[in-house]
Amino acid sequence: MFAEVIVDIPAAQVNRPFTYEVPENYQFSIDIGMRVEVPFGSRQLMGIVVKFLPKIDPALAGKIRPITRLLDYQSFLNEELIELSYDMTEELQTFHITVLSAMLPSMLKVKYETVFKLLDSAAYQSQLADWRLSSEIFETIPRESLEAKLSAGQIKQLLDAGIIEVEYRVLNQARKKYIETIQLAQPVDVLEEALAGLDGRSHKQRDLLSYLLEHAAELPLASKQVLEATAVSRSTLKTMAEKGWLELAQQEVYRDPLAEQTLHKTQARPLTEEQAAAYQAILPAIENHEPKTFLIEGVTGSGKTEIYLQLMERVRQLGQTAILLVPEIALTPQMVGRVTGRFEKGVAVLHSGLSVAEKYDEWRRIINGDASIVVGARSSIFAPLANIGLIIIDEEHETTYKQSDNPRYHALDVAKWRAKYHQAPLVLASATPSIESRARGEVGNYELLRLTQRVNQRPLPPIEIVDMTQVAVQETLNEFSPRLQAAIQERLAKQEQVVLMLNRRGYASSILCRECGHVMQCPRCDISLTYHKAEHQLKCHYCDYHQGVPSTCPNCQSHYLRTQGMGTQRIAETLQELFPEASVVRMDNDTTRRKGQHRKLLDTFGRGEADILLGTQMIAKGLDFEKVTLVGVINADTSLSIPDFRAGEKTFQLLTQVSGRAGRGEFPGEVIIQTYNPDHYVMQLVKDHNYEGFFYSEMQRRHLTNYPPYYYTSLITVKSKHQGKAMRRIYDIKTQLARPEWLANDQLHILGPSQGAIARINDHYYYQLLLKYKQKDAIHAGVQEVFAKIQEDAKQGVYISIDHNPLQFI
Repeated sequence: MFAEVIVDIPAAQVNRPFTYEVPENYQFSIDIGMRVEVPFGSRQLMGIVVKFLPKIDPALAGKIRPITRLLDYQSFLNEELIELSYDMTEELQTFHITVLSAMLPSMLKVKYETVFKLLDSAAYQSQLADWRLSSEIFETIPRESLEAKLSAGQIKQLLDAGIIEVEYRVLNQARKKYIETIQLAQPVDVLEEALAGLDGRSHKQRDLLSYLLEHAAELPLASKQVLEATAVSRSTLKTMAEKGWLELAQQEVYRDPLAEQTLHKTQARPLTEEQAAAYQAILPAIENHEPKTFLIEGVTGSGKTEIYLQLMERVRQLGQTAILLVPEIALTPQMVGRVTGRFEKGVAVLHSGLSVAEKYDEWRRIINGDASIVVGARSSIFAPLANIGLIIIDEEHETTYKQSDNPRYHALDVAKWRAKYHQAPLVLASATPSIESRARGEVGNYELLRLTQRVNQRPLPPIEIVDMTQVAVQETLNEFSPRLQAAIQERLAKQEQVVLMLNRRGYASSILCRECGHVMQCPRCDISLTYHKAEHQLKCHYCDYHQGVPSTCPNCQSHYLRTQGMGTQRIAETLQELFPEASVVRMDNDTTRRKGQHRKLLDTFGRGEADILLGTQMIAKGLDFEKVTLVGVINADTSLSIPDFRAGEKTFQLLTQVSGRAGRGEFPGEVIIQTYNPDHYVMQLVKDHNYEGFFYSEMQRRHLTNYPPYYYTSLITVKSKHQGKAMRRIYDIKTQLARPEWLANDQLHILGPSQGAIARINDHYYYQLLLKYKQKDAIHAGVQEVFAKIQEDAKQGVYISIDHNPLQFI
């Protein structure tokens, strides 16, 4: 028996399966998708089994090397995911092992170590008499230990003499969790006699044995739990084990990512007329196994989540499984709470806020069939569920569903592939669908379902646009207009809650010298450093460079330094000055780095222990708090002027989403948006909650400029520490792609070459080409040629990335 294995080297030369013999003792254990250790040249590498071959060409007999060992005894990638990996490798112009690795939980990504294997111990010690082998060293010596004692030349002499040899080892990081448990080792009647025979001095043994006999039906129990309940020491436990009364054992357990979360049981709610219509439209596709795609365009608060829950309930009744994707980690606690509150058991959670070990255990629960519903962020789309009956993508417009580095997949594309494979419906939902999705709904590629009313029949909150150009002329404090300040004060007086959004973290966007105009720049990137007051540091949000704040200008030595711009830190400080009685919770990347902080901050606000929730875009979506009656946007222009054809769309979506956090309960809500561009078409359409008007307006702009959904796009980016090399390579690529047959009849448009929006990041210079084309086949061959030379380019210090349908241009 032979296996085809993709080895763990992301390189063009080995971007294909290699054949290995399966040793006889592994033939009944090995499976598709398992990780194995294989010899590759002089090294041992991790590989993933993608196919079995019953026989091979007789001419190769005796030349095929065997698999060294199995790293797993269960497969983490089923046959469906292996098949998907082939298609993704072809579509995304990437390496097969890169795709397979992206599908695995982090704990299954191996590390490698180099050791020196001792071949001749006597010769080794005779040459190194001053360094005898310690008792810990048997047959191998860690590389670091040997290199600390010997020079490279001495090591080479030992290698040449055959005294030592280099060995490369695969380090498997996968670790299961075990707890110690207690079980009775004798029949109950025997132990009752032993209990009666204990003398008065053995009261601890008496307490422990009495407890175990009382809870005999619940055994085995965790020893930690028993010791806490009886206040008995471990020495007593060991004594009783030595007497043969009880047995101690190690029991494997799953790590529970929801252990600290209080879950509230919920019941299915009666559906409104619009909800019921959407539910009934999707239900036949589940029951008849139709891989249709539905787009729910529902205003904020229209009850989309209840539709998801009732559809998933039907899927479970049919014995099938479901995936629910959410875009932000901040949304996950609330969504997980609703799903687990409805289904209690059988829900797995997968998102970046979990520890590596928790993700590993959740993955194993899915594989073992202990979870039938998966809730999580982008990578959850690879959950190895069998018999999928429904896939849901909440807030489908969000850019976080697109992976920003290799492999640059979009969860929506993967979801479509898996839905087709399982003959299951795919449900997309948003208050502000992406222009591409809404266009597909318009022409019938997706079935469009509309929810125009909130479930509580409350109207959408009125939105007021405040012109900050006028405020800046009249006021010295320009973070808050008098209108927003008065509205916050009014809510605080009524003991209602406020949500404030500013999509920029830090204290100030930069530090400026008032003497010479110098702005503190990152030395590695062409961008200013952001001031973080709490740490008294200047930080680059692109390369993570940071430094202390200088006391004088590095350009002119002036002491006249001042901050300009504003971030969430500064706004939090201003809020405390303006409203000293208010409690403020700040949510941004700086306050939510630690595990579980998202949930803790939201729980604090949800319990009413804070009056104001201040944050970046992570607070704009999905959050549902009944007492929030005011939403304020400090500066609505942060995403409006970025060099991206989707800038208007992203701004409209963000403002609409955050506006939807107001007035979701019994109290009416209000939204105040501060902007320096009050007459911009996006602001006017947001004010009227006019998504339809925005969609048709945006479609006209896209048609005039040949952008999606009328054209596909691909972004080719070249970066290098040598600006000249990067520039030459991007021009070569344009020459290579600008073929007359592709440029004819408007089939292909090439924009650029141009410098990146930020020309230098982390000492690398960026140049890019944007391709716009009607048919994917028109550019596939040319882009494949570019991809084929990626390895060769990398050797020259030039790195090329290919991003199809890019969502980020910086």
